[in-house]
Amino acid sequence: MKKVIIMGASSGIGLHCAEALASRGVKVGVAARHTAPLEALKERYPDFVEYMSIDVTKTDAVRRLEDLISLTGGMDIYFHVSGIGYENPELDPEMETAIFETNTVGFVRCISGAWRWMRRNGVRGQIAAVTSVAGTNGIAKLSAYSASKSACQKWLVALEQLSRNTGAGIRFTDIRPGWTDTPLLRPGDRYPLEMTLDYAVPRIIEAIVRKRRVAVIDWRWNIVVGLWRMIPDCLYVRMNLPVSLPKH
Repeated sequence: MKKVIIMGASSGIGLHCAEALASRGVKVGVAARHTAPLEALKERYPDFVEYMSIDVTKTDAVRRLEDLISLTGGMDIYFHVSGIGYENPELDPEMETAIFETNTVGFVRCISGAWRWMRRNGVRGQIAAVTSVAGTNGIAKLSAYSASKSACQKWLVALEQLSRNTGAGIRFTDIRPGWTDTPLLRPGDRYPLEMTLDYAVPRIIEAIVRKRRVAVIDWRWNIVVGLWRMIPDCLYVRMNLPVSLPKH
């Protein structure tokens, strides 16, 4: 790895990946809406970290992303981690659309921007993104979250095909973690097969370094996802899955 841009690096997976890379001497450009954690990271690794405030739901996100790339001195890997999620069983339309605005529209906006920058600059780079095992199928309490992650997974498949068809040489890595101890989870609750960041992050970085097309984190979740896909819809819709996120 030479220069990596991480979108959504103020907490959780994004922040821990940024620190892990910077501590190894990798030049990292980090972005998020809230910059205090990014400033602190810059103070710890002044020679290896640049940062910028970027809101993926805003139309200026791509312009600001390009500014961050320039500040970092280029980009070999774009890593999109930004995402939100919470329960909305009442289907409040503002809450549902807010999730899609960040997880899908913001996702598409920024990855499209990263793709276009690589193409314009002749960089045969890599675009990695965190989706989720939740994208395997719709989840009742997490309807927008699970559907938004599923849409992102299908879109990455299409982009991999586009890259191959056009000879762009851009590789894609879809990171699909199971429950990981990040601010996304409800504080104090216990989740099935929950992972710590110290456990998950090295596996995420390894998947990116190895340019894996899809990486379910970890092997236990890979088994769960395989079984999950085998459940027919007529049975699946009758199930009550033991999952939860904070309510907005």
